[in-house]
Amino acid sequence: MGPRISEKELRSMVRPGARGTRMALPAVGGIARLASASATVTAAFAALMMTSGSARADFRVCNATQGLVGVSIGYRAAGGWITEGWWHVEGSTCKTLIEGPLSSRYYYLYAEDAERGGRWDGPINMCVADKEFKIVGVRDCIPRGFQRAGFQEYDTGEQASWMVQLTDDPAPDGTAAVTGAGTQ
Repeated sequence: MGPRISEKELRSMVRPGARGTRMALPAVGGIARLASASATVTAAFAALMMTSGSARADFRVCNATQGLVGVSIGYRAAGGWITEGWWHVEGSTCKTLIEGPLSSRYYYLYAEDAERGGRWDGPINMCVADKEFKIVGVRDCIPRGFQRAGFQEYDTGEQASWMVQLTDDPAPDGTAAVTGAGTQ
């Protein structure tokens, strides 16, 4: 394994020229904001959100679009930086990416719209692969046979649970918005 990389060093690994088709990741704090976050949120999706117990500790991604989305996550573990993917999240559904109480403060997410080709990304470079993967390390992605993708950082504030909602709506200022919310 290579040298250890700190959170600060990881944040400094910003992808140069991070441009492309972006889809916003607006904040989700409650069912009222969830319902107003996207015009594509259906009554069935809202009901799903209300019935998914908030007492459960995990990291979840909810897809408020109508299309299939592929999601990958990055985090720091005892053995170093890990990226994992791909979870396929159907439209108007949620998937748990990490089960149980969260062990890190920072998590990183990258997602692609499988049908329309858009993506939810950020400035932090991590490794991904074409097929299902679990990759240790975030450096030298291409020489190791992987691709490099820009992940969005989520500061969970050391909460036990966190949820991110993927929507079609752009953030009010045209950039990526605060993207997730903890649950108690």
